[in-house]
Amino acid sequence: MQHPAQPSSTDEHEIRLGTGMGPLKFGASQDEVRSLMGEPEEIEESEDDDEFEHQAWNYLDEGYSLYFDREDDYRLSCIETDHPGIRLYGEAIHGRSPEQIQELMQRHGHEQSEIEKMDTGEMRISYEKEMIDMYFEDEELQFVNFGVFIDEDLEVQWPA
Repeated sequence: MQHPAQPSSTDEHEIRLGTGMGPLKFGASQDEVRSLMGEPEEIEESEDDDEFEHQAWNYLDEGYSLYFDREDDYRLSCIETDHPGIRLYGEAIHGRSPEQIQELMQRHGHEQSEIEKMDTGEMRISYEKEMIDMYFEDEELQFVNFGVFIDEDLEVQWPA
């Protein structure tokens, strides 16, 4: 029996690596996402020269972009968010320093994979195995892009 309990605001913005965020689960159909989130403010189609054909559903007021890849039958495969309430492992992470984020990831057994400084001054910390990129400006986490896990054979690992 399902209970119509609303998720608390902390659950709603909790990033679950490889799985999704709050009630959004990787592998969800566009109809399932629409029933959870409502209509997006805008839908962007990928450019012709993009490596992967996809649609991005932008929920600008909530600070989310949801990505659906054509080769995955337009199932939800990636989320990008700058929502100030985002959480990882139960901790609020928006505005945190790169060092604080690296320490949080290490406490949960994730070794840092790559740091890149952009020409524009931003910095990206990527954890490739965990399929998460975190973007910093002025030493503060601004937004996060994370997706469904992919194994060594490049097979998508949809959450159960």
